[in-house]
Amino acid sequence: MTFSKQFPDDFLWGGATAANQLEGGWNIGGKGLSVSDVYTFDSRTPKERWLDQWLFMTRRQVADAQDPNSSKYYPKRKGIDFYHRYKEDIALFAEMGFKCFRMSIAWTRIFPRGDETEPNEQGLAFYDDVLETLLAHNIQPVVSLSHYEMPLCLVTEYGGWPNRKLVDFYVRFAVTVFERYRRKVKYWMTFNEINCVKHHPYVSVGVIEEDHPHLEQDKYQGAHHQFVASALATKACHQIIPGSQVGCMISYQMLYPHTCHPDDLQACEEQQRVSLFFSDVQARGYYPAYTDRMLAEKGVVLQKAQGDDEILRQYPVDFVSFSYYMSSTVSAHPEELEGVTGNLITGGIRNPYLPSSQWGWQIDPKGLRLALNQLYDRYQKPLFIAENGLGAVDTVNPDGTIDDDYRIDYLRQHIEQMKEALGDGVRLFGYTWWGPIDVISAGTAQISKRYGFIYVDQDDDGNGTQRRSRKKSFHWYQRAIASNGEQLAD
Repeated sequence: MTFSKQFPDDFLWGGATAANQLEGGWNIGGKGLSVSDVYTFDSRTPKERWLDQWLFMTRRQVADAQDPNSSKYYPKRKGIDFYHRYKEDIALFAEMGFKCFRMSIAWTRIFPRGDETEPNEQGLAFYDDVLETLLAHNIQPVVSLSHYEMPLCLVTEYGGWPNRKLVDFYVRFAVTVFERYRRKVKYWMTFNEINCVKHHPYVSVGVIEEDHPHLEQDKYQGAHHQFVASALATKACHQIIPGSQVGCMISYQMLYPHTCHPDDLQACEEQQRVSLFFSDVQARGYYPAYTDRMLAEKGVVLQKAQGDDEILRQYPVDFVSFSYYMSSTVSAHPEELEGVTGNLITGGIRNPYLPSSQWGWQIDPKGLRLALNQLYDRYQKPLFIAENGLGAVDTVNPDGTIDDDYRIDYLRQHIEQMKEALGDGVRLFGYTWWGPIDVISAGTAQISKRYGFIYVDQDDDGNGTQRRSRKKSFHWYQRAIASNGEQLAD
């Protein structure tokens, strides 16, 4: 085998989005309310409150969101109107040279409540058009089945994923779209950032945290049901679409011990396992030995149906995908040190050697190489970087241009570390930047926290023309893709 840091010729360059953050059209085509349609935004409130809302949903917020006469603004219901503008947006992706586009299918467009026996034809037809438009531009769809878009009805009437009935509802949804799009989609992901149940259970497994008497039990019981549903979906996908590839997807934040003290190393290992547990089960097909103690210390006793463990063993995923934005350090005594408030996943201790984004996320390109090596060493399965990006406030120049050199620098440094990982022997087959067009932020419900190569004229209150325009990074990524990752200079 020849040592090489070059991307393979068939490498999948592209971008990633989620239906709940860009589509809009929340009440069109028979769509039902999803868990993400509940998030509001108030420009008079500091962004920190929206982090609290993302992490801690209340029953009152859910009830208010179902009021048809509510005057509140729900940004994710409007999105950026991809529902009507997808042909324009996909043409811009094609202009950049995308080889793939990671998207999600909104469960609520196909089964508005989630528990129906027959799908909504209008929703199926919409995604037929989207997928055909992508393929017409030679863009390979990479589809997430569940990306924080479970039907709200499954929360309010069934209690979310701790209820075993959701396994059957999800599998019905998965089989429906596999059969419908079997000639259009090869690559699938079962659950977006499945490990994020540990810090936002509402949007992940449909559990409302407020005054919950057994939160850890319901979080991990819900996760177990998702593992079973993922395995059954993997089985169905392979049967319905020969040659298809199904992956798991975790949110991954590289963690370092804050010092060389053994206690810090142990604390770091234990915290990293909290994320790796989710990919361990899906990629290896079983609960690893360390989970016995981890679950016992949380007071969790999983209820498994007969045959669950065999299902997990028989139908592991084909590849492992992950989001990577930042890293942080871990201490056995964090109360004595400066924390990092922007790191939503693990919190953590500030790393003095790393810069931070405007939202406090510590930028660590070399951590991506470490993460790729760690995951490949652990699973020996192909890897896909499903999300990587930089949220920032962009300034529009008088002539309409946007010089986002900070985004270019971030992307360049991360691509360079991907090349190093390839040289290490990691099998990496795709990379999708989050998000190639400005979308509503998952955590803060802002659009001013912009990630895109394509600017959308819209503000945090939903005002604007929604006109699309190309940033400087658009042209840079276009050249990077055309050169298959070789032309990274300005």
